[in-house]
Amino acid sequence: MQACGLVVEYNPFHNGHVYHIEQSKIESGADCIIAVMSGSFLQRGEPAIIDKFHRAQAALSGGADIVLELPYVFSVQGSSYFADGAVRILHELGVDTLCFGSESGDIKKFEHGYEQLSHNFTEYRSVLKESLSEGMSFPTASKRAYKSVGLDSEHMDLAKPNNILGFSYVRSIRDRTLPIRSLTIQRTKSNYHDPSIVHDIASATSIRNEIKQHKCVTTDAARALPNTMRDMLTSYKAVASIWHDWEHYFPYLHYKVVTMTLSELACIHGVDEGLEHRIKKTAKTAESFEAWITALKTKRYTRTRLQRMFVHILTGTTKTDMARMSDPNASLPYVRILGMTKNGQAYLNKVKKTMQVPLITKLSNSVCDMLAHEERVSNVYYSILPPGARKRLFKQELSGPVLMNASH
Repeated sequence: MQACGLVVEYNPFHNGHVYHIEQSKIESGADCIIAVMSGSFLQRGEPAIIDKFHRAQAALSGGADIVLELPYVFSVQGSSYFADGAVRILHELGVDTLCFGSESGDIKKFEHGYEQLSHNFTEYRSVLKESLSEGMSFPTASKRAYKSVGLDSEHMDLAKPNNILGFSYVRSIRDRTLPIRSLTIQRTKSNYHDPSIVHDIASATSIRNEIKQHKCVTTDAARALPNTMRDMLTSYKAVASIWHDWEHYFPYLHYKVVTMTLSELACIHGVDEGLEHRIKKTAKTAESFEAWITALKTKRYTRTRLQRMFVHILTGTTKTDMARMSDPNASLPYVRILGMTKNGQAYLNKVKKTMQVPLITKLSNSVCDMLAHEERVSNVYYSILPPGARKRLFKQELSGPVLMNASH
């Protein structure tokens, strides 16, 4: 069986994701689609709108065969760590192809870009370091550094979020000399950050905005979602009473900050360059998460960087924790399955005999620091829910993956 890997968040799973799965099957010729998906907290430092298992179930209904968890130590990181963690997991499952969506839609541009960067890497690093020392944010400094080695919008716009991630996947595959072929599919009808829903394929950002503004799955939101995802959103809220949003976590985050010492804050991953002083100062007047972000945000400290930092504070993730658990030179301690179809089970039965890494299906199989940290993160994610809902939803973490009869 041939397998094609996807790196996803599905926040929420929408019609554009269905299109991505369908096109990936066609372009790769794969028999099995394997999605590695962020768990409770996402790459831009946000809580997922609903939990990982409901999102996994929607993905399986929408054409995926296996959904794996991208551990927290990779998922709440910059593009290079995020991509490298996902690529390593997919490699362990023996994928032949990785297919990603991009604004470019031309894999040759990504491959050319990798060669260009490799031949001029010293200059790239020098310009990046200089730009950061001048107080630029990392995205701005990266764009400047890429341009210095000939990677500008004429070849491929590396200011676009999906192009950035796609380039990171290609870099990880090539740097590690993995036997994985890269493919890309051009985004259609909507851009990553489009704020409003115009088509039946809309950005996840616009769908979340619509749902949160109206506190329900509106007609506009519904037309951009597969039926299963609409059902998942509705059933999740019926159990949990909310859809997860940063404002729900604000009281807990604020409590943690005001009760931590400056030295404790400085140990948290992402709290750098004396930022703990600004965090403490702004905490005195912050009345909401949004107001706190606004008070902290500067050209250097982007919203995404601050949100990731706040997630690490909320989950108590220290610099030492992150360095120990996300070492790119260390072997992965496990691969965790969140859900699978019969077709996915058949593929796993074939590859697990030769896998070098244990397959994990539930938290009770805690075999390492990374999985123990995942349990802590899950507890934080569900902590804002009423006790009954919290207990019911956390039970899935201990019960094993979502199983579906669908075979694609």
